[in-house]
Amino acid sequence: MEWKFDFATAGSIHFGCGQIERITSLLAAVDGPILVVHGKNAKVVSLLTRQLDLAGLAWEPFVISGEPTVDTAAQGGEAARKMGAGQVAAVGGGSVMDAGKAIAALATNPGPPSDYLEVVGKNLPLTCRPLPVTAIPTTAGTGSEVTRNAVLGVPDAQVKVSLRSPWLLPQAAVVDPTLTLSVPPAVTAATGMDALTQVLEPALSLRANPITDLFCEEGLRTACDALAAAYEDGQNLGARTKMAWVSLLGGLALANAGLGAVHGLAGPIGGMCTAGHGEICAALLAAVTRVNLRCAEAGRGSPGLMRRFEQVGQWLTGSERATAEDGVRKLQALRKTLQIRGLADLGVRREDFGTIVEKAKAASSMRANPIALRPEELIEILEEGFES
Repeated sequence: MEWKFDFATAGSIHFGCGQIERITSLLAAVDGPILVVHGKNAKVVSLLTRQLDLAGLAWEPFVISGEPTVDTAAQGGEAARKMGAGQVAAVGGGSVMDAGKAIAALATNPGPPSDYLEVVGKNLPLTCRPLPVTAIPTTAGTGSEVTRNAVLGVPDAQVKVSLRSPWLLPQAAVVDPTLTLSVPPAVTAATGMDALTQVLEPALSLRANPITDLFCEEGLRTACDALAAAYEDGQNLGARTKMAWVSLLGGLALANAGLGAVHGLAGPIGGMCTAGHGEICAALLAAVTRVNLRCAEAGRGSPGLMRRFEQVGQWLTGSERATAEDGVRKLQALRKTLQIRGLADLGVRREDFGTIVEKAKAASSMRANPIALRPEELIEILEEGFES
């Protein structure tokens, strides 16, 4: 076998309980004031900023409310320039980390955000390196602390798209599972299903490689039981640590192998309703996997695809005798256990299915899906994900 692939990730990764306590030494290594991009988790934010104050490091806040838009990123870039920021610390969920990376890029690159956006923008490459970013996740979901893109909402186009560049990889990722202990059950479920999606889609991706395969196998073997345990008992630090690990693995995998139809559909849906990204992925995951599998069984896709589906079924269930269909059933059962809402409850309308499918065709994630799904198959997925 001839292996040929590239792999890139954050400058450094610091994983484990208590890693937040070393944050000042990481930030002090970079010159200049710190723009602290954060969400609503006041306890975690105060834990960080108190350390900055004790270390005598200059900082200013930039608050993210909800999922970031292009306007949010532009305002943050302006705030960073105005204060003369030398770096960005993004502490929060995936939306906050994405915002932090986009702000770091727009602080140093001229022109409007649309110059650099894929799908709806000019998709120009960044010309200047962004400000260094330290990413500190407080949920186990997106793995954005080790990815090279920032997802932004574009309200005028009713879609979410990425600002993408190898330069967006954070200089440091600080993954401390103790920061996720306060996440409520519904958010644990949604973000955890996103993390699961991001080790499943790269495993089936057309761009999978031997390194990402290792990450995906480990993540798929770990995710289902750990997520159910964290959902049942949010103070279960062992389960929280495992889910932080799965989320990190998913970020490492997707940044180098891409995603698939779950995320290809989630971008347009997220731009057309107010539901969170994790909730949308959770509603779609089992349906996309089932339809992809049926197409593979019909002989569509690469020659080795059915074998990979069988492996995914074994990894998800923990049984070497499991079939690919057993894997789909595991996902369907997990959705019920976590009380995942359907697309209808998330504000999606059936009359918008056609528009969603048309927009999904242009999504970058669709290009890595193992099957070139037809419009009627995408409609079938939306129908299955519609009900709770």
